[in-house]
Parts: sequence; C-alpha cells; structure tokens
Amino acid sequence: MKRLMTAMLATLTVTAALAEYPEKPITIVVPFAAGGPTDKVARDLAEALRKPLPNATIVIDNTGGAGGTLGAAKVARAPNDGYTLLLHHIGMATAPALYRSLSYKVLDDFEYVGMINEVPMTVIGKPSLPANNWAELMKWLEANKGKINLANAGLGAASHLCGLLFQQSLKIDMQTVPYKGTAPAMNDLLGGQVDLMCDQTTNTTGQIEAGKVKAFAVTTSKRLTTPALAKLPTLDESGLKGFNVSIWHGLYAPKGTPKPVIDKLNTALKAALKDAEFIKREEALGAVVVSDARVNPAEHKRFVEAEINKWAPVIKAAGQYAD
Repeated sequence: MKRLMTAMLATLTVTAALAEYPEKPITIVVPFAAGGPTDKVARDLAEALRKPLPNATIVIDNTGGAGGTLGAAKVARAPNDGYTLLLHHIGMATAPALYRSLSYKVLDDFEYVGMINEVPMTVIGKPSLPANNWAELMKWLEANKGKINLANAGLGAASHLCGLLFQQSLKIDMQTVPYKGTAPAMNDLLGGQVDLMCDQTTNTTGQIEAGKVKAFAVTTSKRLTTPALAKLPTLDESGLKGFNVSIWHGLYAPKGTPKPVIDKLNTALKAALKDAEFIKREEALGAVVVSDARVNPAEHKRFVEAEINKWAPVIKAAGQYAD
C-alpha cells in the first residue's frame, strides 16, 4: 500500500508540474548564426508562441557551426524536460548523408513537435547572362558544357542541395563554387564571377525585384503567387519532371520529453501558425506557413524520414561529404 501511495504521489507531482509547464524560460536553439533566414523564422515563431503560452519566456540560442549539426547535437544531449528545443531546416534530413559520423540520430534522438513552413527556391543567373528565359537558358547550358559555374553558400546549404539536384536532373555537370555564406555567393553572382545559383526566395526575391539578377524558374511543384515571381515557370513544367525542392523548418525536443509537454508545445505551435502577424512575416520572407498534417508530430517525422531517403542518393551520387 505504501509503495502504491508513493507511486500515486509521484504521478500526481509530475502531472501537476506538466500542467504548469512552462515554469521557466524555454530556449530555442537555432543551429546557425543570428541574422540568417532560420534565425528570422525562430524569432518570428517565438513572438507568435507567446500568445498561446502567455507565461512563457522564450530565448533564442544561436549555436552555429558544422552545417547545423553542433546545435542539433546540443539539443539531443539536453535535458528532456521541454525547456530546450531545436528549430532546424532541411539540414535535419540531409545531415545523415552529408556527415559520416553524426553524434546523434535524427529519427531516434528527438521528439518531433511539428513542421513550421516551407521556403521555395529560384534558379537565378548573373545579370550579363545571354539567356532571358528558360528555353534560352537551356540552349546556353548546352552550348557551354564544361564552362558553367554554379555558386552555393557552402556544403549542406540550401543552395548546395538544390544545385546538386539541379545538375543531376539536367544531366549537366557544372563547376560547383562553394562560398562561406549566401552574401559572398550573391555578390559574385551580381558581379558576374559565377554564372548561376539556386537559392531560397528569402535570399533572391529582393534581387529579382530590383532586376539585379536574371530569374528563370521556381523549384516548387506549383507556380508562386508572389508578384515578383508569379511569372516564373516551375522546373517541373519546364521539363524536369518531379522536381520539387523547398527549404522547410521544423521544431524538435530531446528524446524522452514527456508526451504532455510535446502535446502542449504542438497545440501552441498550431496556434502560432494561424497567427495573422506570423503569417504576414513569413510571407514577407517568401515562406509558406504549413497548414496540413505535417504540423502534427507523427506526420512531420514521416516527412523527415522521406526527405532523408530523398536526399541520401543525391548526395551519395555527388560524392560531396563534410568529413
């Protein structure tokens, strides 16, 4: 009887603690430097989460390095009490193929809270490129095989991944030129030192609107409605059937975080994703807030597993690894 009473008391204590969650600041680890697209998403989300979690103090911790794997590893090792979370992008799914020795397992060492958004990508070219549309670009690519430079923001970056799939889909090898970030890559594209880049709309829309780069296509399955991008064809309709790449973000907690906490976080996330101001801010970034089943933990995990299976052969075929 004494043991039963002790167990019941412990259960009641845990239940009471969970009911009061959060009782202290929640840290969202962003595995990239401050000021980038993922950091912006995290800060916008933190603001939106303060409404469904009115007593919560939410702190952003930028732990960058190693393509996002340092921050992810930090969360995987954190206490599983719901006070340390990870906001990560597509790198969550590509790291297992890019890094030969990860210190964590993407599908085993995290609890999945839900997906947040998707960011389309665009194929853009230097301003002096002779081509002005997709058909002309294809002719130029055929005529310049072996001489084409394709910029990216570094190993594992969105532009790197899109570039790999772009080359494989076209069956045209290009000289990949990695940079330490989007800014220097874009600067060299604007200056004509490199020919092409495939990068997310958060980085390209402003340049397209200003007429500083040439835009040829979007990487999503459907055309975009953003005024500056609405006339661009999809790569799928341009002949690269099935080409569909977007940069997505999701929210995670350490493995073993109590289900009631995950449920509370998921409920808060769903409310934040419906917040008009959050949606407006994401649209300004060129991002689309997720509203389908992937906002649920199980569906988001299934989606990430599918993304792992999608990108592993692409990265393996390219033979480009981080270590």
